[in-house]
Amino acid sequence: MLPARNDRAGGPSRWLVATTESGTRDAIDDPGDLLAPFLASEKPRAAWRVGTEAEKFGMHASGRPARFKGEIDVILQRLAERHGWVPQQEHPDRPVIALSRGGANITLEPGGQLELSGAPVETIHATELEFGGHLAEVDAASADLGLHWLGLGFHPLARQADLPWVPKLRYGVMRQYLPTRGRRALDMMRRTATVQANLDYSNADDAFRKLRVGLRLQPVVGALFANAPWYEGRATGHVSHRLEVWEDVDPDRTGLLTFLWEGPADYRRYVDWALDAPMFLIVRGGVAYHNTGQTFRAFLRDGFEGLRATRQDWDTHLNTLFPDARLKRTLEMRGADGQQRALVPAVPALWKGLLYDEATLAKAETLASTITPEAALAARHEIPRSGLRARLGRRSVADWAGDVLELAEAGLARLGNLDAEGRDERRHLAPLRALLAAGKHPADVVREAAGDAPSAAALMTHARA
Repeated sequence: MLPARNDRAGGPSRWLVATTESGTRDAIDDPGDLLAPFLASEKPRAAWRVGTEAEKFGMHASGRPARFKGEIDVILQRLAERHGWVPQQEHPDRPVIALSRGGANITLEPGGQLELSGAPVETIHATELEFGGHLAEVDAASADLGLHWLGLGFHPLARQADLPWVPKLRYGVMRQYLPTRGRRALDMMRRTATVQANLDYSNADDAFRKLRVGLRLQPVVGALFANAPWYEGRATGHVSHRLEVWEDVDPDRTGLLTFLWEGPADYRRYVDWALDAPMFLIVRGGVAYHNTGQTFRAFLRDGFEGLRATRQDWDTHLNTLFPDARLKRTLEMRGADGQQRALVPAVPALWKGLLYDEATLAKAETLASTITPEAALAARHEIPRSGLRARLGRRSVADWAGDVLELAEAGLARLGNLDAEGRDERRHLAPLRALLAAGKHPADVVREAAGDAPSAAALMTHARA
């Protein structure tokens, strides 16, 4: 039996009987199979780590974006040959679209954005070293191709027609389906980039405490890291075009999940929401079956073209949901724009300080609990344009940001993870603290340096990853 449609108000679910394909490997035939990814990911506090995902845009001195064929695929090959990365393919007959090494992965977004999904590490000092080493490898592999990498939230120059399509099975389905759900879906896929922090949880109560703080505070964090001031070569006058794009993508799989802000801490509530989101595809033997008209709940009940749901299908489906904070095998905080190198570690540092120190988490819960869904949604609409100057309830976002940053700094101080020079992890928040003290966003800094109509050369100098 499997949970039926969620009433999204915290009440009990109805239940349906689901059929499964007899003998199917890893077939879903029990409600526990839907909870398994979360239960299997629970860790004791001593085992908590932090992972960081950072995306960046490749660009030539002419302003032309990186191509997949003959450029990005060459870089992946060189990284494998020179640095021990292991190539990953969806099928032996398909191209390499990812690399893995020691718990880390290099993946590609639909428009060729190159992403490092870092290994889970104990300290943000290790995050800084990992990202610096990654950039050194990528820059060396890119040099004779004339490619430079930009750390921004939205591509500053490229039009949709200028960008490649990465040949990943899922992206072909998304290319067709998502524009029917939101006008800015293709921009989200191909012209945005983010820095994301991934954190651990010990049980459902802990997961929901962190998830709720993350969801309520995402608008504030989005303003702190706003870094997308240009659109097709011109300044928009706004601080984050990326955040504007996310307002119009797909309401079935994005947003602040305000229905989870109150009520029981129960993985089944997140599962219920995921079950009612439309699917993208089913992959069998390197073949993609498009099934965008079907929710995962209907797939469980009815199957699709003779196929029955497996645990791998469920994992794939969970990965195609894009809320501002996402529950998977880690908790993913997804509200920050892509950043230059110095600010990349600030994203995981902020969330670690807020969520991994018990005293700080309790204070963050109290602070975040005063944010109403109505206020958060209104601010989420204003922040891409006004950033720290926007209002969240009765206060400016800048005031909220000051409180959030102070809490994170206190949490990191108590955690006391020191680098080789005896400094704790607060040093990774220092650039963010300086920006807030000046009333600026990362977008203000790069726009002042590169101009309202930036050249490719200016971007390579001032917006480098």
